[in-house]
Amino acid sequence: MAMNVEGKTAIITGAGSGINFSFAKILLSKGCNVVLADLALRPEAEALVSQYPSTSPGAKAVFQKTDVMDWMQLDKMFEVAIAHFGGADIVCPGAGVYEPPWSNFWHPPGAPPSKDDPADSRYALIDINITHPIRVTQIAISHFLSRKKPGCIPHITSIAGQSPFFPTPVYVASKHALNGFVRSLAPLEYPPSPLPKIRVNAVAPARILTPLWTDNPDKMQMVGKEPGWVTPEAVAEVMLGLVEKEEWVGGTIMEIGKTVREVRAFDDPGPRGGGNNVGNDVGYQDEMWESLKRQFEGA
Repeated sequence: MAMNVEGKTAIITGAGSGINFSFAKILLSKGCNVVLADLALRPEAEALVSQYPSTSPGAKAVFQKTDVMDWMQLDKMFEVAIAHFGGADIVCPGAGVYEPPWSNFWHPPGAPPSKDDPADSRYALIDINITHPIRVTQIAISHFLSRKKPGCIPHITSIAGQSPFFPTPVYVASKHALNGFVRSLAPLEYPPSPLPKIRVNAVAPARILTPLWTDNPDKMQMVGKEPGWVTPEAVAEVMLGLVEKEEWVGGTIMEIGKTVREVRAFDDPGPRGGGNNVGNDVGYQDEMWESLKRQFEGA
C-alpha cells in the first residue's frame, strides 16, 4: 500500500524541531500538506510555516499548538486537519523526550528537579513517549476508517528499543514498548474487505544531532568523543520511505545509524551487529551512582 505523498495531508507531533521538523520539511517539499503540532516552533519551523502559507498554491503548512499529554488537544489536531484539508492521510506521533531531569528515573517524583507529582500517579515521560503515540494511533485508525481511505502511521522509536542503557531506563522501556506496539499492528495493512489498509511502521535511529541532545548539557555528558551522530534529515528520508516504499510494510522497523537496515522481530543482531552501536563517555554512569549514594546516605 505504498502511498505517494503528493497532494496528501500529514499530522506530525513534535514538528517544531528535530526529526519531526525535518519530516515535515521533506513532506512539504514533496507537495504534502502538514499540520505541525507542538507546544512551540523553533525559528526554523516558524520559517517553514511562513514558506508554505495557507493562501499559497500547492502544499500548505499549519501550526497547531499541542500538548501531547492532553487527549483533547490530540483530538483538536485532527479537527484542524479536517477543517483545512478535509482530513489526514499520514499521522506521525513523533513527539518524545529523552529522560529529562523533570521526569527521570533517577530523580523520583517529588524530589527536585523532578516535576512529576506523586499525587498525580503519573510520569510525564511515559505520557509523552508511550501514552501519546498509542492514543494518536487509536484516533488515526478511527479517522481513516471514518473516511473509508487508507492511511499511514510512521512512528519514531530508537536503537534504545533493542538495547539496555543504565542512565535512561524509562526511555529505554518506552522504546521497547513502542517496538512491540508497532509490530502488533502489522496486520492492519492486510485487513479483510471492505476495510481500508492502514500501515503502522517505525524508524529506530541511533544518536541524532538534534536540540534534544545539544540543548541539554546533562545529556551531552553521556556522549563519547566520537558520538557518531545521525542527522535528522537522514532519518526523515527513511520516514518518507516508510510511507512511499512498497516493501516497508506494516510492522517494519528501520534502524538508522552508520547503516540503514530492517530490525528483525526475532534473532536480530542488535545495533552493534548492524554497525549502529553508539559510544558513551567513560563516566556516563557516575551521576546515577551518586544519586543512589545520596538516597542511601539520607535513609
